[in-house]
Amino acid sequence: MSLSKDEPVLRLQHISKQFPGVFAVNDVSLDVYPGEVHVVAGENGAGKSTLMKLLSQVEKPSSGTILLNHEPIRFHGPQHAQSLGIAMIYQEFALAPHLTIAQNMFLGQEPLRLGLIDRSTEIQRSRTLLKQVGLNIDPRRLVSGLSVAEQQLVEIAKALSLDAKVVIMDEPTATLTEQEIHELFNVIHNMTERGIAILYISHRLDEIFRIAHRVTVMRDGQVVATLPRAEIDEKKLIRLMVGREIANLYPKPSTTIGEVVLRVTGITRAHVLRNCSFELHAGEILGFAGLVGAGRTELARAIFGADRIDAGTIEVEGKKVRIKSPEAAIQAGIGYLTEDRKRDGLAMNLGIDQNITMAHLPVVAGILNLGQERRTALQARDQLRIRTPSIRRKVEVLSGGTQQKVIVARWLETQAKVLFFDEPTRGIDVGAKAEIFDLIGKLAQQGRAIILISSYLPELLNMCDRILVIREGQIAGAVEREQFSEERIIALATGAREIEAQ
Repeated sequence: MSLSKDEPVLRLQHISKQFPGVFAVNDVSLDVYPGEVHVVAGENGAGKSTLMKLLSQVEKPSSGTILLNHEPIRFHGPQHAQSLGIAMIYQEFALAPHLTIAQNMFLGQEPLRLGLIDRSTEIQRSRTLLKQVGLNIDPRRLVSGLSVAEQQLVEIAKALSLDAKVVIMDEPTATLTEQEIHELFNVIHNMTERGIAILYISHRLDEIFRIAHRVTVMRDGQVVATLPRAEIDEKKLIRLMVGREIANLYPKPSTTIGEVVLRVTGITRAHVLRNCSFELHAGEILGFAGLVGAGRTELARAIFGADRIDAGTIEVEGKKVRIKSPEAAIQAGIGYLTEDRKRDGLAMNLGIDQNITMAHLPVVAGILNLGQERRTALQARDQLRIRTPSIRRKVEVLSGGTQQKVIVARWLETQAKVLFFDEPTRGIDVGAKAEIFDLIGKLAQQGRAIILISSYLPELLNMCDRILVIREGQIAGAVEREQFSEERIIALATGAREIEAQ
């Protein structure tokens, strides 16, 4: 059954999902039309992800009706949703790395010939679908050898193989470069031209205004507004998402830049880093910019002792230090907030109190002082406004923004003079972002030396005093605040000399 663009391909009528004691989604009604990019925005915990799980049949609604092409659909699980033409592309890709591209694209729906899988047809169909998403690549290649951007396009091609009518994309640009984002948006445009509806979740406000036809804002499990893109601006969107005014998303304070706290000279690591040197001052927020894979995180990890170095020296407050492990870095006064807080930054099954004191245990005569641990955690909770009913609550149940605050509290307990913030706002909502940036600014005002690593240029341009641009493991250049521009940073990151000279 074909639909006109004036009729919804997908209709949600009074959909609710109740978990014990709480409504994750509460009486949501929503229409999605063929050929539109429909952005669903909201803070973490607003109900966006649960709603998408209901659409893709990962979860079963407690009440309400979902209609596809005007027909009510019954709950039979994710494969049933795919068979109906609803495809979900998760932030964590659902690809088998040990299989080829073609095998992944037709997994569970392999073409058969005489009762056997027809690999020739599978490869031929894969080539056709890959071309539709602009990926000129051999479908016989293993997925394990693909970049993140290539894997994402394979996921989209896989959705096209299902003849998807609705494609759900959850934070699709989280780890992509600006050029890769541009290419993804071109693919999305081509999909909408063919009448495919896109449900798009993103925390990046600029993306919403670049790509959306309509925006639905959720808060506390409910829809608070659905508006055409032309009727919404950034200020209005933030107010709808958080339920209050946020005066400044990037509260960069005025700070006094002091003496050199960290001096790095000639840091080299084979095939990764080459002769990297820079200085960082007290009260300064120094940005690390560059394309994904340029060496930003690798340089931070080398300074922190998480990765060995082949050459180079590190000085903290004028004293040369030998850092061969994170423990040595902590002793020297360096803290590192990892970009992957769940894997590397937190003990997810432990409480807030235990995570806060982990790097600086309150030990007396070899015995953990539980009273002091509690007092430390309570003080950190109040100082950083960590919202929790109990400091013994496991961090795995906290929002992304609250988890980030727990890590900050830990490093403040070590009295670290130098703090690396590696992608501190990845996966957290707009309200939490403003709080994290406010905290970073206050730490700089206290005289802490801050290095901010971000793939999102507006964060660096608004928050930093200087930006170091890293390209292919080397420092390509340093840009002072009065010279900041996106064009200059991108030119240094890509080696576009003719643009740099402008």
